[in-house]
Amino acid sequence: MSESADSRVKTLNFNIGVLGHVDSGKTSLARALSSTASTAAFDKNPQSRERGITLDLGFSSFTVDLPDHLRGHDGLQPQYDSLQFTLVDCPGHASLIRTIIGGAQIIDLMMLVVDVVKGVQTQTAECLLIGELTCPRMVVILNKIDLLPPNKRQSAIEKMTKRLHKTLEGTRFKECPVIAVAAKPGGPEAPDPEEPHGVPELIELLKKQTYLPQRDPGGDLLMAVDHCFSIRGQGTVMTGTILQGSLAINDTVEIPALKVTKKIKSVQMFRKPVSGAMQGDRVGVCVTQFDPKLLERGVVCTPGSLRTVYAAVISVRKIGYFKGSLATRAKFHITVGHETVMARVMFFGLPPAEASQPPSDTKASSPEPCSLDSPFSFEREYFYQDEYVTGQGEASPGPEQQQWALLEFERPVTCPSLCLVIGSKLDTDIHANACRLAFQGRLLQGFEDKGYAETALPRLRIYKTKHKEGQVERVTDDYSVIGRNLFKKETNLQLFLGLKVVLSTGETGVVEGGFGQSGKFKIRIQEGLFPETKQLLFSTSKKKGKGGSKSGPTNEEEPKTDSQPVAIHLHFKRYVFDPHKKMVQL
Repeated sequence: MSESADSRVKTLNFNIGVLGHVDSGKTSLARALSSTASTAAFDKNPQSRERGITLDLGFSSFTVDLPDHLRGHDGLQPQYDSLQFTLVDCPGHASLIRTIIGGAQIIDLMMLVVDVVKGVQTQTAECLLIGELTCPRMVVILNKIDLLPPNKRQSAIEKMTKRLHKTLEGTRFKECPVIAVAAKPGGPEAPDPEEPHGVPELIELLKKQTYLPQRDPGGDLLMAVDHCFSIRGQGTVMTGTILQGSLAINDTVEIPALKVTKKIKSVQMFRKPVSGAMQGDRVGVCVTQFDPKLLERGVVCTPGSLRTVYAAVISVRKIGYFKGSLATRAKFHITVGHETVMARVMFFGLPPAEASQPPSDTKASSPEPCSLDSPFSFEREYFYQDEYVTGQGEASPGPEQQQWALLEFERPVTCPSLCLVIGSKLDTDIHANACRLAFQGRLLQGFEDKGYAETALPRLRIYKTKHKEGQVERVTDDYSVIGRNLFKKETNLQLFLGLKVVLSTGETGVVEGGFGQSGKFKIRIQEGLFPETKQLLFSTSKKKGKGGSKSGPTNEEEPKTDSQPVAIHLHFKRYVFDPHKKMVQL
C-alpha cells in the first residue's frame, strides 16, 4: 500500500508462490484454499462473495482477518485491517521458472507441495532451489493423504516429514513447518468430492507464517502483467503485480515490448478504486486507446527505465544440484527479467595470480550469497575459461572463486539492470532424474547496441594464455641460436618479432627473425649462452653430423637420435575480443 492509496483500503497483500512436482496437486490446493476461505469463516466480510475464486492465469486470492501479530503495537494504529493471500500457482516447469523469477522481488512465502505417496520427486530439487533464490520462508504441504490407508496414515506422514526435514537440512529452510492435507479427496476426476482435509489448519498456519514484507515505493516502476482485457466505455485493463516502485493515476507508463507509452486513467485494488499502489500490490490499471490483444502477458514500467539488450555480462554461480559441467560456447535457456531466451555462454574469472589471493579481502567479507554481486569493470583484466571452475578447494570450504559469464542472446531481451538471471537446460527430459537449473547470477552490464560484437566486446579485456614449444637446432655463435618447430611454415613471423623466449637450460632470448623458408627462426641471447648449453648443443650437432654421413634410412630416424636436449618456450597472452589479435608478452 502506498501513501497515495485510498485510506479506506487497508488490506495487506501477501504473495505466496505455490511450487511442486507435476501432479502433486498445486492447483487443487490453490482452489481449495480460495474456496474454503471465501465460503467458510469469512462470510462476515461483505466483499467475500464478490471476491470468490479469482483464478486467473495462475493467480488466485483470498482474504482473512489480520492476524494479531501484524496489528499495531506500542499504541500505534494498525497499518492494515485485513490480509489478502495471493497465490501464484506455477503450472509447468518452464513457466514455473519464468513466473517465479519474474516476480522474485515480491514472493513473500513459498508453499512446496509434495505428493505424500510419491514423496520427493525429480523437480522437487528445482522447486527448492527456486525457493532459496527467491524468498525467505517456506511451508511444506504433504498433499493427497486421503490416498494413504487410514490405519497407516499417521506413521506414513511422520516418516515423510522426517525425510523432508533431512532433505531440507542443508538449505535455508531447515526448520520449516510441514503440514498434511488432502486438497481434493478422491482425485481430480471425482464427481462429487468430499470436503478437503486439513485446509482450515493450513490457513491458520499461513496466517502464523505471515510478516510485514518490506515494500519500497521508490525507484522505477516495474509491473508484471498477467492478463489484459477491455471494458466497454472504460478502456483496457491490465492486471498484475507491482514488482518494484509505485504507480498512481495520471502517471505515464511504458509497455517496452511494444515501445508505446500510455497514461493511467484509473487504478483498482481488491475491486475498489484507489489513487495509487506500490511494490507487492496486485492491481488493475486502466489505460485508453490500447488493444488488449497486443499484450496478454509482459511488463509495464517507468518510460525509459528498462533496457533491451543483445548481450550481457553477469556474475555467475553454479547450482550444486546440476550434474555435469558448464562449458563455454554451450547454449542455455536464460531466464532474465520476465523472459526466457536461448543464449550462448562464455565463462571468465580473475587472472590465476589474483584468483589465488582472495582470503585476505574477499573471503572475509563475502559469504556465499554476496558473490552474485561481484563487481565487474572494463578496466580490469579477466581470464578466459573453457568451463565454469568448481571446487578449487584452496584456502577454505568457503565460497568458490568469483566468476562471470558473457551471455549472447538469440533475440534481444528487455529487463531491468541488476536483475536475477537463471541458466537452465529446459530441453532436458522432464522425467529424467536430473536438475535442469544450471547456474544463477545477476545482470551487471547489458549491451544495447545490435553491433555489440564490434562496438562493445573489444572493451572486454578477457585473455587466453598461450604456450608454444620448439627446439634449438644449432648454435650460430655465443649469442645466437637457430630454432625450429615453434612455428608452422605458413606462420607470419613478423607478428612474433621481439617476443621473449626461454630456453630449457635457463637462458632468455628474443625472436630476431626468420631463417630460411621452412618456419625456422633466429633467437638472440642477450646475456650469451651458458658454457654447459654450448657443450650440450655442440655434442648434439656432432650426433647429427654422424647421422648425416650415413645412408638415407638413418637420416629418417634423425629426430629420434636427436631427442632434443634444449627446448624453446614461448609464453604470451591474447585478448579474446581484440580485433587485431595482438600477442602480449606475459
